[in-house]
Amino acid sequence: MSIPFQKYHGTGNDFLIIHADEHVPDRGALAERECDRTDGVGADGILFLALEEQFNPPRVVMTLVQPDGATAPMCGNGARCAAEWAMDRTGSESVMIDTQAGTLRAERDGEAVVVEMTELTFVPDEVPVNADEPVLREEIEGLEVSVVNTGVPHAVSFVDDVDDVDLEAVAPPVRYADVFPKGTNVCVASPDGSGGFRQRTYERGVEGETDSCGTGAVAIAVAARRLGLTDADPVAVSPPGGDLRVSFNDRGRPTLAGPVEHEFDGEVAVESPVEP
Repeated sequence: MSIPFQKYHGTGNDFLIIHADEHVPDRGALAERECDRTDGVGADGILFLALEEQFNPPRVVMTLVQPDGATAPMCGNGARCAAEWAMDRTGSESVMIDTQAGTLRAERDGEAVVVEMTELTFVPDEVPVNADEPVLREEIEGLEVSVVNTGVPHAVSFVDDVDDVDLEAVAPPVRYADVFPKGTNVCVASPDGSGGFRQRTYERGVEGETDSCGTGAVAIAVAARRLGLTDADPVAVSPPGGDLRVSFNDRGRPTLAGPVEHEFDGEVAVESPVEP
């Protein structure tokens, strides 16, 4: 049997969206197969979304299954795509998103979708990273990084030019370093000359470089402000797939803004339900 999906992307970070009511016996196996860019549809993950329209604003419960079959607690661009999907279906201009990392609020702002991110932390036990104090400028596996959790862990390295970095060579040793009990995403960032940064990210779960990473953009912005590398607000962050904007609201939480596109619809095959 087959089930429908919608394909969305936020600055190149692309996802298949499947309604959570659809019967998928093995979500991890489906993600491993269909996220493959050679043999599947191709995506950075599958978002399983449950829409609860009875609330005001509407709520959507988001579960992200990554290409390695594992579930990620949070994804910034994924949350923005989930918000657009939910707003498209309800006619609302705002939506609440329930993730494993907390509840987020998202809304439209012109052509952008803006999501208020979860609480961020540099506290080692909460990242998690094996350290006695926050890791702000320390070398891990040959790369000087700052470590922060923006819903998922990130190791951020500030470099002169992201294009000069062989990310596929330097990122995996950090991503799998023993000091990260649950692994980490790895971002490199270089100043753009205007208080913002260019970004490249090696994503945990994708196990490769992605065109964009929303939690990574937030990690870059908050780490740069913590280190005194910028005082901009908003902080412009530009991954290969487009431009993102990280702001800081009155509650001290970062917000992530950028465009979202609905690419196309399709169907994927799943196992048929077993008859009783």
